[in-house]
Amino acid sequence: MATSRPPTRRTTDSAWLITGPLALITVVGLIILSLASPPTVGDALAAPILLFALVAAGTQVLQFIVLRQGLSVTLTEIPLVLAFHYLQPVTVVLVAALAALIGQMRRRLTPTKVWFNVAKAGAAATVASLVLLAMPPVEGVGPPAWGVLFVAVSTLTLVTLAAVGGVISLLQGWQAGWQVVRSAAPTLLAAAVNVAIGLVILIVLSSSGWAILLLAAVAVAVAFVYRSYSRFFRQHRTLADLYDLTKAVNQSGQDGTLVDALLGRIRSLMQAEYATLWLPSQGRHPEVLLTARVDDPGLLDFAPGPTAIRQRVLESGQRVAAGRKLGDDPDLPRTGAGPAKDVLVVPLRSGQAVIGTLEIVNRLGDTNHLTSADIPVFETVAAHVAVALENSRLVDRLRHDAYHDALTKLPNRRRITGALDEAVKIRAPGEVVAVLVFDVDGLRQVNESLGHAAGDKVLVEVAERLRACAPSSALVGRAGGDEFLVTLRLENAEAALELAAELREQIRDEMVFDALTLDVDTAVGVAVHPDHGSDAASLLQRVDLAATAAKSVPGSVQLFNPALESRSLRRLGLAGDLRRALDQGELEVYFQPKVTLRDRRLLGVECLARWEHPTHGTVAPEDFVAVAEHTGQLGRLTEVVLREGLRRSRDWAHAEQPLAVAVNLSARTLTDPGFPDQVRELLDEYGVPPQRLTFEIREAGVLDGTDRPIPTLRRLRDLGVRLSVDDFGTGSSSLAYLRRLPVHEVKVDRAFVQGMATDPGDLAIVNAVVTLSQQFGLAVVAEGVESELTLELLQDIGCEIGQGFLFSRPLPYERLEAWFGAQVEPEATAAAEAPRLRVVPDRSATLL
Repeated sequence: MATSRPPTRRTTDSAWLITGPLALITVVGLIILSLASPPTVGDALAAPILLFALVAAGTQVLQFIVLRQGLSVTLTEIPLVLAFHYLQPVTVVLVAALAALIGQMRRRLTPTKVWFNVAKAGAAATVASLVLLAMPPVEGVGPPAWGVLFVAVSTLTLVTLAAVGGVISLLQGWQAGWQVVRSAAPTLLAAAVNVAIGLVILIVLSSSGWAILLLAAVAVAVAFVYRSYSRFFRQHRTLADLYDLTKAVNQSGQDGTLVDALLGRIRSLMQAEYATLWLPSQGRHPEVLLTARVDDPGLLDFAPGPTAIRQRVLESGQRVAAGRKLGDDPDLPRTGAGPAKDVLVVPLRSGQAVIGTLEIVNRLGDTNHLTSADIPVFETVAAHVAVALENSRLVDRLRHDAYHDALTKLPNRRRITGALDEAVKIRAPGEVVAVLVFDVDGLRQVNESLGHAAGDKVLVEVAERLRACAPSSALVGRAGGDEFLVTLRLENAEAALELAAELREQIRDEMVFDALTLDVDTAVGVAVHPDHGSDAASLLQRVDLAATAAKSVPGSVQLFNPALESRSLRRLGLAGDLRRALDQGELEVYFQPKVTLRDRRLLGVECLARWEHPTHGTVAPEDFVAVAEHTGQLGRLTEVVLREGLRRSRDWAHAEQPLAVAVNLSARTLTDPGFPDQVRELLDEYGVPPQRLTFEIREAGVLDGTDRPIPTLRRLRDLGVRLSVDDFGTGSSSLAYLRRLPVHEVKVDRAFVQGMATDPGDLAIVNAVVTLSQQFGLAVVAEGVESELTLELLQDIGCEIGQGFLFSRPLPYERLEAWFGAQVEPEATAAAEAPRLRVVPDRSATLL
């Protein structure tokens, strides 16, 4: 499709280079013909009649269909046969030139065209007359006369064809002129037929002058028949062209070339010089202004018609027709002349709305004009065009929606998958195709606390920030939910990690909604081709694994490594085995003591599930707990641990030292409204007082930014069960908020406790947690106590309870009892005091 203005052509003034020589030939020929064969008195009588016949024949164009091809025919050769027979050569030249002048003036053409056509007619008649004069004279209307007249008229036709081809070559290039010559065969054939008809008329007139009456009657009958045929011809051609247009629309609507197929066929159908389609910008569709012009193979991005007319049609929804036979229009001041002598503009409707305009300008042929009969045909065409355009836009919209996210307008996972498939096929040496997944933290909490509208605003804002910060060569899309994808070509995996970290920092900022301010952060997974996959499916699968791993460390950037996939596949394979292990009681419960730090008395134990797989060996708790969460077996797993803990608490042999048990709860368990009732039933079943049971919930579960877990927590508190916040300090919660929740205990995360001896910051954090918790009436348990120095520091800051390898690792119940007996100091037993434990780390290690 051409998108520039039409190429510059020579102006019609250059036609004088052809007109001048033709005029010279005419003048010189007239002088020669006047000397050789001067006019006679008989010419004065016949010349006016033949002049009228030539003017009439030249202004009537007959249309025929021959072998499904349209053929335009004039009858000028018929009166020329008679003129060459009855008139002297010099009179023939004058009559031909005068007839051309009258005809051109009737057409209201520019002076350049008028004088070219007059000079062409005069030169053609002059050359034909000279040829006729050079041939031997003949008498009568026999076959010799037929040959002479045929040669004379054929010469005139050939000179006319040469002149037209010459001027077109001069103005439009030799290719256009050569095309005129190549397509002249039908014209020459029609001229030969006309010569034959003229000879027949000549023979009839030679036999009797009264035959002219019969010829007139035949001419009237033929004119009547042709008029009927012409009407049928126009209807047939219009229907055929409409059928071809509809067929072309259906075909081109599938491959996106609709406008190209439409305009050229519309221009041809309406026999117009220009056909223009204008579609104002609408939504994501840009403005379209394209024009098909006769003799131009492509489309042009300009319109010959006035802009004001198109705008008026768009606003009013009413057609505008202006021209010599259509009426005047104030926005078309040059009606009847200039570049826009005729204009017909109709609206394109989609339902009640006007989506654009379709217009044609100038009927082909200097003497032809658009008429009122063209209006219903053109409006029918416009209706087809409007439907085709609307269907095309609908298909385009459906295609766009299929590959883009409706909320953020970014490409969706399907579109990115296709782009990745193409990218990995054409990867250049020395580069990688990087895939980055940005997982928005905390979106679920935003949806639950503020509503999905707020969550949608967060996603839109993240999309805009990511699109603005990503390199221009990157494809940014939304994978679904709270995940965004970025893919592009980079030098190596290190560059991908650097870009991921940079983008994460750039999009990490406060987000303000009315009076609410949110912090936006993301976990980022990274995978690259060819290191981590050879196709789009494997890359997307592995980058999702990397993003999942990144979630475990808030705000981290994780590059895929094979261990992530192995772990994921292993978890997938464990799902069925876990169900069987729960059914057959293959899971064990271990117990890790919790002791007072000052006098090292046993306060209770934490119950920890352990699984020794017959094939895989020891399975990490985080692996089978994750499997249980995703396969709906978490409730059964929690019940197994809780039953075992309550049973051991009931059966504990040291009555003077009751065994309190702590069981870990998942955040998902807190959403189960039936869980408190289950706990009450189990406490009654095993006869364990509620105060001996503690539920430990990770900080991220109990403080998730919503009030969702609070009802369950309060019901458990009302049962008398103690509640503890596990791994405190790893999230972003404050103790002030924690105080408003129904909890009794805070467990400081092991990472801070183990760093106390070497990191003053960790020491300050633990000190602050202990001090504030005590002021709020909360017990504090220090996890991960593994050295005497850590124990002393905890004692100095006033922490009362500890748990860690310094005292004991998690133990089976039988080893727990043995450990307890080995750690009790004899003095405490003799004095009948509560058993006090010795700190013997070496022995506790040997008991594992």
